[in-house]
Amino acid sequence: MKKVEAIIKPFKLDDVREALSAAGITGMTAIEVKGFGRQKGHTELYRGAEYVVDFLPKVKIELVLADEQVEGCINAITAAARTGKIGDGKIFVSEVTRVVRIRTGEEDEAAI
Repeated sequence: MKKVEAIIKPFKLDDVREALSAAGITGMTAIEVKGFGRQKGHTELYRGAEYVVDFLPKVKIELVLADEQVEGCINAITAAARTGKIGDGKIFVSEVTRVVRIRTGEEDEAAI
């Protein structure tokens, strides 16, 4: 099993959700986050005063999948989230050693 975490632009969340659904992936968690990478911050004007926005709004999505679903997931996220501009985001994949469904006690792939 693998955990896929993706940081994407907020306005791409619905596109990514639809792409994952079309790829047969049924569950995910989305979290509003702030951060920066190469994109860094930018300067904005508010009531005549300039200020620097250091952290940009992003959405982090998390999924736990069977190994055979990972490539389809990555392809769906990449295709749906790409704008071709800086700040499109990143995808991280890591091992998951155990999953337990709290309601039933099912474990591992049966619990996904």
